[in-house]
Amino acid sequence: MQLGQIRQSSPLDPSKILLLLIIYALLWFGTLNYRHLIPSDEGRYAEMAREMLVTGDWVTPRYNGYKYFEKPPLQVWANAATFQVFGIGEWQARLWTALTGFLTILATAYTGTRIYSARAGWLAAVVLASSPMWVISGHFNSLDMGLSAFLVAALCSLLLAQTSHNKASSRNWMWSCWVFMALATLSKGLIGAAIPAMVFIAYSISVWDWKIWTRLRLFSGTIIYLLITSPWFVMVAQRNPEFLEFFFIHEHFQRFTQDAHSRTGPISYFVPLLLIGALPWILQIPGAITQAWQERRREFSSGWLLVCWFAIIFAFFSVSHSKLPGYIIPIFPALALLIGNRLDHLLGSTNSMALPWKLQTLGFALLGIFGFFFLDAIGKQARPDEIEAYAQYTYWVIAALIALISFSAFAALQSKRNGLQSIVSFASGFFLCAIIAGTGHETLGRAVSGIDLANRVKASIPGNVNFYSVRLLDHTMPFYLGRTMIMVEDPDELLFGVNQQPEIWLPTLDAFIARWKEDQTAYAIMVPEQYVALQGTNLPMQEVDRDSRRVIVKHPDNANTTQ
Repeated sequence: MQLGQIRQSSPLDPSKILLLLIIYALLWFGTLNYRHLIPSDEGRYAEMAREMLVTGDWVTPRYNGYKYFEKPPLQVWANAATFQVFGIGEWQARLWTALTGFLTILATAYTGTRIYSARAGWLAAVVLASSPMWVISGHFNSLDMGLSAFLVAALCSLLLAQTSHNKASSRNWMWSCWVFMALATLSKGLIGAAIPAMVFIAYSISVWDWKIWTRLRLFSGTIIYLLITSPWFVMVAQRNPEFLEFFFIHEHFQRFTQDAHSRTGPISYFVPLLLIGALPWILQIPGAITQAWQERRREFSSGWLLVCWFAIIFAFFSVSHSKLPGYIIPIFPALALLIGNRLDHLLGSTNSMALPWKLQTLGFALLGIFGFFFLDAIGKQARPDEIEAYAQYTYWVIAALIALISFSAFAALQSKRNGLQSIVSFASGFFLCAIIAGTGHETLGRAVSGIDLANRVKASIPGNVNFYSVRLLDHTMPFYLGRTMIMVEDPDELLFGVNQQPEIWLPTLDAFIARWKEDQTAYAIMVPEQYVALQGTNLPMQEVDRDSRRVIVKHPDNANTTQ
């Protein structure tokens, strides 16, 4: 960002920007290790990286010891490399998502500065940095943030390439776009190239500009794309001939057109997620889109391309048969750029915000106050063993609401006198609200993670024994125990893997019972209800330990009676 330009257009000093950036970075990265991993994504991708590091096989991804080809391995590679350098742990497992999310905020600022103005770029960064869904996703170990970061990097590169007046610069940015599309593909599959293609087709149709395709460096860009993506696809297919059909047909075509993954939802599924994800700025979206429409030009319109990016991604996943909240994360940086430009326009040369902005900030302050009347609803769905945890989480929610109310009220006071400071204050309140509420989730997530049970039993379980997972795929215990498990009867999402390696799983409970009687040193994990059912069959088991969700058993010691 060109800090000197900001000094000329607003009272915000570059040194203050740097200070805010340092504080933000400390809060962003400093909270990574507070929470333990929760199922399913966090545990899954941490365990896959641990197994990759332990086995030394960086080509064939495995989960719980079974082949796992649902997604390409870029994030697993990154996590495994992080484990190699910094050791195995929670913050290490989240570092990739946190880093890609943070750098995307900076990339959004830089792009906004180049295509709009320095102040618009700064405001775009502020908008994205305070969008609740972006903040939460940046602290959650899933593939969606890494994919979004590279997709947005491709979008930013494209914008910079098309707005550059220097031929060499335009070419280099366009090549960068192809590099980032390749990295997006290695993050989560062909969607890394499909989304930019769909957006650009929609843009070309909506403005009826087809000459722009001649500036995309299609031939050299395709070569760059294939040079980056092809090596892994070729190597994994050579080692695993079953990969190609499963990955390209099952994980792409069928995921979009069929309900096989049980991730369905109504066409309106993403509407509330959009409202919550961009909550502080939701009222600015209509004006931002209208302004982009009014500013569109025949030669190239950055704003209208951003609108197409938002609309196509939102519509594409809304009609898809597979829906998960993280699918729409790539839209938020595009919205941030549009809203940043809108806020810059509203500030004008007076650096003050009009009455609607003041009413908006006061409205959210009142909304925070209103939230105190619903605190007793937090624990209504709690299980008996979770009541205390929900009570503790209430204090985190109170702290989040206080931050929201305080900063929103201050933003209202500053709206006329210092509009830019008002916007930053308002954004700070929402960032703190999201980071406090998300970090405090540890009070609820700790029991789900199984960390306490794992810590109690890990040292007592020999390293060379078989460990069975009975009708259960626990996504966090393999990581925390540092061992894979033999699946019994219900492989869950490991169905493809057990079909490829039938010799290392037990397809029926009867097969497990027979194996258990022979395997005198074995351990097993199951839900409490399954433990009670097996007790009824007089299967020789000794309870090692349990929590509210799991029971770990072994063969009874010779001196003990069967439990």
